[in-house]
Amino acid sequence: MHVGIIMRKELVTIAPDTSLVKARELLAEKLIEHLLVVDRGGKLVGIVSDRDLKQVWASPATTLSAHELNYLLKQLSVDMIMVQKIITVTPGTTIERAGRIMQENRISALPVMANQKLVGIVTTTDVMGVLLDALGIDGESTRFVVLVEDRIGMMAEVSRILKEQQINIRSLVTWPEKAYPGIYQIVMRVGAANGEKAISGLTNDGFKVLTEYVDDLTPYLPGQ
Repeated sequence: MHVGIIMRKELVTIAPDTSLVKARELLAEKLIEHLLVVDRGGKLVGIVSDRDLKQVWASPATTLSAHELNYLLKQLSVDMIMVQKIITVTPGTTIERAGRIMQENRISALPVMANQKLVGIVTTTDVMGVLLDALGIDGESTRFVVLVEDRIGMMAEVSRILKEQQINIRSLVTWPEKAYPGIYQIVMRVGAANGEKAISGLTNDGFKVLTEYVDDLTPYLPGQ
């Protein structure tokens, strides 16, 4: 999946000379956490987050009265606090790449550019939504983890067992078990009515299946 599919296209933009008070009001009104700052030519020149504004409100100036603080902040504009070194992505950037970029740079939003034009924005909330959809969380499914060796055909073996049981896989995600090189977790969901049947079928075929958190994975590793 790519950024272009999940990015928000209805953008809320402001001019560099917008007051901090107005910016804060916009965030609250639109129920968003980021404002894109564009100049008169429509060029992206900065980004301001709800966190940036909260830091200003939490500055030593808060020793002023509410009236004095509000007056002072009305005199300040977003170009004084906006982030100008902007990291952007394109609509063709994969969701996982966008997530990694935000994690590595400790940011929570990425403006999306196409042909040097601002076309959208993607946030950590959007990426998390994709993850939750991929994991298939709902009240009508059973979740379990199968610990397997990283070798060719392993996924096919797991799928074959469930196919023979006539059980449909609702969602499937894999990731490496860092503490045990060469071991992967296959996180699966099947219909709630078939949960016990799926777990039993996999267990009888020699796979180690987890249905809850355990402190020590050693007894559940393949070959143990």
